[in-house]
Amino acid sequence: MRPTAPLLLLTAAVLAAGTLTACGGGPGSDRNTVKVAFIKDTNSKVTVRDDYIELVARRFEKANPGKKVKLVPIQASENDYYTKIQQMMRSPKTAPDVVYEDTFLISSDIEAGLLRPLDPYIEKWDDWGQFEATAKGAAKGQDGKTYGVPDGTDTRGLWFNKKIFKRAGLATDWRPRTWDEVLDTARTIKRKVPGVIPLNVFTGKGAGEAAVMQGFEMLLYGTGKNQLYDPDTKKWVTGSKGFKDSLRFIDTVYKEKLGPDLSDALSPNIQPLVATELLPEEKLAIDLDGSWLGQQWQKTGGGRPWPEWSTTLGQAPFPTQHGAPPGKVSLAGGWTWSVPRKAQHPELAWKLIETLQTKQNALEWCVRGAHIAVRKDVADDPRYLTSVPGIGFFTSLVKISRYRPALPAYPKVASAIGEAMEAVTADDSSPEQAAKDYDARLTSLVAGQVVAKP
Repeated sequence: MRPTAPLLLLTAAVLAAGTLTACGGGPGSDRNTVKVAFIKDTNSKVTVRDDYIELVARRFEKANPGKKVKLVPIQASENDYYTKIQQMMRSPKTAPDVVYEDTFLISSDIEAGLLRPLDPYIEKWDDWGQFEATAKGAAKGQDGKTYGVPDGTDTRGLWFNKKIFKRAGLATDWRPRTWDEVLDTARTIKRKVPGVIPLNVFTGKGAGEAAVMQGFEMLLYGTGKNQLYDPDTKKWVTGSKGFKDSLRFIDTVYKEKLGPDLSDALSPNIQPLVATELLPEEKLAIDLDGSWLGQQWQKTGGGRPWPEWSTTLGQAPFPTQHGAPPGKVSLAGGWTWSVPRKAQHPELAWKLIETLQTKQNALEWCVRGAHIAVRKDVADDPRYLTSVPGIGFFTSLVKISRYRPALPAYPKVASAIGEAMEAVTADDSSPEQAAKDYDARLTSLVAGQVVAKP
């Protein structure tokens, strides 16, 4: 995602909890200790990932007497986390041995020479055959080598509050077929249930990839053949009608005041606000969001325990623009465990990754974190299939899900999309002008490698 000023980052990114408060590595560091860096939720009450990694660390130490795991939890927004780990990986003095990588950023980190290919280890690892092919591809570089082991994937759709729908006189088995039906439903809620936010679509620079992937690209890939990147010409797309239509949808949501207040919508804290306040307190009727939301409401480790969520909330696929086949759209993403090129203990790092992704531990993570399984044996496990309400619905979206362009330029492109969204949301620009400004910026970002696709 977009670069963040180092000074701002160092202020925002707080190394917290765990067994480590500073990374401190480099030549001469303890060869029996493996350091693992991962993102800690900005809501300090959310401990699902922390608890899971702590559990695996203890299992690793028990299975490998004399070896230790040091945790490097980084409490920051996703944007700040990305910048922080990139800074850490540039030096052997600060590079962790294992790092948690968002798949959207992995190509740029590969190109920057920050990650180590894992093929020599994977070739000898029988469990690799259990991973879905698409998941394997998410961590593969343009050189054909694999740079990470995925721990799950995710899909996206509409979450809606059945109680609010009843108050608005709407059916609680809602399945919108077009964008217009989504907007009309939001208008009905605004009219009949005053005081409730009808619809949240993440937008702007503050929400980062939540806005670009969960908001804009969910729209764009439902417009037909329009896309961000043309694989045939190997160029980025400018001038597409779908791009403008997607911005018009965002413009409608916020111009008609169907979404959150602008101060909230454009805040970097909008994601935790939605998950821990707006949805549980029934202040929001419809949310375009990810499959993982349920982890926030778990009794143990969730930031906002909410036992009633499984009966209060329904899920529906996000429709294509005019209902064209397949009639629904989803984006898939996920994270991987990777080894920095300057890690001091790569062999020990790989042993920890193997432990993180045993069937037992992978199942534990998917159940605790409400993640979509990427191991076939986990996906078939009865505990997984009954773990979280809605898991079957979101798993069913995998087969129609699209993926972001796995290219080094993507983070810069995503940043430009976020700026276009923010300009429209804040009413600083029309959708047409914002699209034109994006096209101009895109051309410079990708060294003129663009193709017009009206």
